[in-house]
Amino acid sequence: MPNQLREGFLWGNSVSSMQTEGAWNEGGKGLSVYDIRKPSEFASDWKVAIDAYHRYEEDFDLMQQLGMNCYRFQISWSRVNPTGDGEFNEEGIAFYDKFIDALIERGIEPMICLYHFDMPLHLAETYNGFISRKVVDAFVRYGKEMVDRFGKKVKYWITFNEQNLYHMPGAFRISGYMKGEKTLDELYKIQHHVMMAHASIANYIHENYKDIKIGGMLAYSEIYPATCKPNDVFVARKLDEFFNYNLLEAFTNGCYSHEVMSYVKNEGIDMGILEGDLDILSSLKSDFLAFSYYASTTVNSELIPEGTPVNYYMEYGKQENPYLDSTEWKWQIDPLGFRDILNKIYNRFKLPVFPIENGIGVKETWDGEHEIQDDYRIRYHRDHIQAMKDAIFIDGVDVVGYLGWGLIDILSSQGDMRKRYGVVYVNRENHDLKDLRRVPKKSFWWLQKVIKSNGADLGD
Repeated sequence: MPNQLREGFLWGNSVSSMQTEGAWNEGGKGLSVYDIRKPSEFASDWKVAIDAYHRYEEDFDLMQQLGMNCYRFQISWSRVNPTGDGEFNEEGIAFYDKFIDALIERGIEPMICLYHFDMPLHLAETYNGFISRKVVDAFVRYGKEMVDRFGKKVKYWITFNEQNLYHMPGAFRISGYMKGEKTLDELYKIQHHVMMAHASIANYIHENYKDIKIGGMLAYSEIYPATCKPNDVFVARKLDEFFNYNLLEAFTNGCYSHEVMSYVKNEGIDMGILEGDLDILSSLKSDFLAFSYYASTTVNSELIPEGTPVNYYMEYGKQENPYLDSTEWKWQIDPLGFRDILNKIYNRFKLPVFPIENGIGVKETWDGEHEIQDDYRIRYHRDHIQAMKDAIFIDGVDVVGYLGWGLIDILSSQGDMRKRYGVVYVNRENHDLKDLRRVPKKSFWWLQKVIKSNGADLGD
């Protein structure tokens, strides 16, 4: 059985703009919803992040030293269009042009994400985010402009980070929604509007750019039944259908899940589907299917109150798995779940699969002198890369690449610098920026060896 991954396999790093760039009021950037969030005891503000706006070449040098050949980053919508629906900011576009060139010069394939939760503040305050068709139209205009500007340089694209999150209660926080009752109808309208935005961009790319590849992306958490009771098994399967297969069907076959649409009809849910929407959706195709994976969990059907909408099952039914270890953030470590998801996606949809986020968040401190001995991170990535290799070599899954999350320390999704994913330490804390020095950890040298061997050498 082969041990080395195929030639051209993509090894790299994934980030978002608000967790890395800083420069919140430089270069003509407009305000996003993140720029007005207040710091708290365990959360920084978003004004500096890791100052990648000024230090990205230093970070790219570290990626090149690691041997990485892919970097998935996000264009900040409000940096290239300050209000989201107004004039484009040429200074912001020029920044990303130089940014992309700097990657290409180092042999690193750029991969663009268009939206990672940081709605331009004007669109959130004026239209309440993706609950409004005006925001869908503004996003499509922005997305097409970015494709036209960068499509000749950038081969890989996604529209929305973890698009299935718009089916979950957290959708209201990440969609620019600022006021309202957070009804089930609104949740389904947001998820449909986001899908229409994605489909419009993907269709535009496939109609106009033969060399660009675009796919949909999910946040895929393996959900196990808490017991072998039939109802636990049924609920776990239903969650997989609603949270994952529903969008995968749309990404691949141009239609929502029959089960989900039957639920919508039976419950009288108004998704806001307009005439022509399903025609746009029916044209949707994907070149690959992308997902993030960090952990698995379990669901106990007995904890879910009768009548709870499927989309809210995990608000009640989530339960710790006693057979898995957990991080200090209560994320359960499960490499086999990673392998299982790779198989489930590929076997059902027959498209190349691209895991573009994977990693372990841990509280770490640096004494200013000695290398951080993060053997736990080496163990996590080693076990997940091995699970991926098993999916490829034993199960026959076609995998495009493996991108870790935030492999140079960044703010967490909640703004907490204590939760570190990187193989490179960034010397700042939540409320003390220090010198923002980049310092490789022990895992840096391990990952360098893994990439140099193209996945053959996973030893400690």
